[in-house]
Amino acid sequence: MLAGAAALAGGTALEALESQSAKPSASALPVPPVGTAVGTPEAPATAAVPPDATKIVGAPTSPLSVRSPFETPVRTPVGVVTGASFTPIHQLSGTIVPSDLHFERHHAGVAQIDPNRYKLLVHGLVDRPLSLTLDDIRSFPPVTRTHFLECAGNGRTAYRSPKPEMTPQLVDGMVSNAEWTGVSVATILREVGIRDDARWALAEGGDAAVLSRSIPVEKLLDDAILVYAQNGEALRPAAGYPVRLLLPGWEGNTCIKWIRRLELIRQPNMSRDETSKYTDPLANGTARQFSFVLDAKSTITSPTYPARLVKDRWTQISGLAWTGRGRIVRVDVSTDGGRTWTEAELQEPVQAKALTRFSHLWRWDGKPTVMMSRSIDETGYVQPTYRQFAEGRGLGTDYHFNCIRSWAVRAGGEVVFGVPA
Repeated sequence: MLAGAAALAGGTALEALESQSAKPSASALPVPPVGTAVGTPEAPATAAVPPDATKIVGAPTSPLSVRSPFETPVRTPVGVVTGASFTPIHQLSGTIVPSDLHFERHHAGVAQIDPNRYKLLVHGLVDRPLSLTLDDIRSFPPVTRTHFLECAGNGRTAYRSPKPEMTPQLVDGMVSNAEWTGVSVATILREVGIRDDARWALAEGGDAAVLSRSIPVEKLLDDAILVYAQNGEALRPAAGYPVRLLLPGWEGNTCIKWIRRLELIRQPNMSRDETSKYTDPLANGTARQFSFVLDAKSTITSPTYPARLVKDRWTQISGLAWTGRGRIVRVDVSTDGGRTWTEAELQEPVQAKALTRFSHLWRWDGKPTVMMSRSIDETGYVQPTYRQFAEGRGLGTDYHFNCIRSWAVRAGGEVVFGVPA
């Protein structure tokens, strides 16, 4: 049985589960209630297992597979209508994030869209305006690529109010990596015939916030995708079902979910979602606007809080690195607070605008120290230190927190988030 995927802001209670074999109209799908409490979800109870699995017949096949009861990764917090829920990046291997653990950031809850009534309007400064159904979009030649998606505010809490007991999930959990399938936006724009004076496009979502952002046509013609599938299956409602915009390497807010309109225009629309938000006042009285590209960044995911190291035992330092400007070419690791650096090993595949996993073997000598990582991308950009970032952006900056993170190892071996001095 498949439960409803997400809630509408102010939605009604879930009345019944739909039969797996039934195919009801999506407009009649039940909607679960919006959560009222915000907190950490409880891990599922451990199921009973036999003492010897070779002595008992296993479970039969089922409509959907489930994780082992001993593996309980969850997003946190839950019950958020306007806000975020973070990916447990410290509990994952490799680089691909399962769809059900992909971070969420919503401005008015999760929209429920009937795929049979879905339309994407492409209009404005075009020769042939089109209203495309989901089947129309899926009829174009598909593309499949792996890219990261990161919220522009990822790392805000760790920068503004760091605490030793923070996990990687709370530090950098608003980033995920997935395989995306859809149609190139350039293909759609060739179909409608954009005019010479079209320099921007207003992308508008179909949720209750009607979130919109102005996107340069240059980016849309480069590598933008109208996505309808993630990790081999249809997008989930929280990810923008049935269609979302993906702008590889750009801040997540520009990757409009539940996209319903793409209007070609001459100049930025200056909508509320790019003026009152996602424009970043700086300490010198200026502001950063349309700072779309996400700079090189890395974060250690293990060992981190609440791990405890053992003296003279080898430890695998592992983490993730990414950049919106192409490929990561190197990640350095320091185990002495940044005084010296050692090049880490990059795990294949190393792809453009995608998460790259790095690792480094280290033996702790029992003395208090600090672990750090810094990434370098193919443009030569080097991830800045906390001091460099703070001097350039100020303590009140609100987006693109890509400074070096640190993890302190205490005398007893406890690992905690390294709160800047």
